[in-house]
Amino acid sequence: MSRVAKKPVDLPQGVTATISKETVILKGAKGTLSVPLSRGVTVVQTDKHLEVQYDESNRMQAGATRAHLANVVTGITQGYERKLELVGVGYRAAVAGKVLNLTLGYSHPVAFEMPDGIVIEAPTQTEVVIKGMDKQRVGQVAAEIRHLRPPEPYKGKGVRYVGEKISLKEGKKK
Repeated sequence: MSRVAKKPVDLPQGVTATISKETVILKGAKGTLSVPLSRGVTVVQTDKHLEVQYDESNRMQAGATRAHLANVVTGITQGYERKLELVGVGYRAAVAGKVLNLTLGYSHPVAFEMPDGIVIEAPTQTEVVIKGMDKQRVGQVAAEIRHLRPPEPYKGKGVRYVGEKISLKEGKKK
């Protein structure tokens, strides 16, 4: 049996679940998200818990469904955030309305539009904070911003996650 799927998902105060045959819709303080259910996987609500039930052939999908449910509950109650830092001379970030303006050493400024459901802040010129209730979308937006100028291996300049270690290469020797 799946060890992950055995553990029930606790629903905190203020979170409601609507369970249908194909999806589970969760509503919380930050909004509403839904989790699609695989064939052979069902979700049952008991008191303030969601329990995943499954056929023996769908053990992997059951564990993944339980993990998605737990991530959605965390997202609609607390939310998720990813932090990026800009390393390099003249690398700057600023937010203007729904657009993140980046100066990344190119001959032109880069404008990144915020997708719906995602909030991007720039507390300082070299920090970018991405917030939202969907864990996957927050991570995807962070990856897209990082992809605009990934850290280069010789000096480490570029956009990186906070705490990310860049292994620097040794330069060319004469």
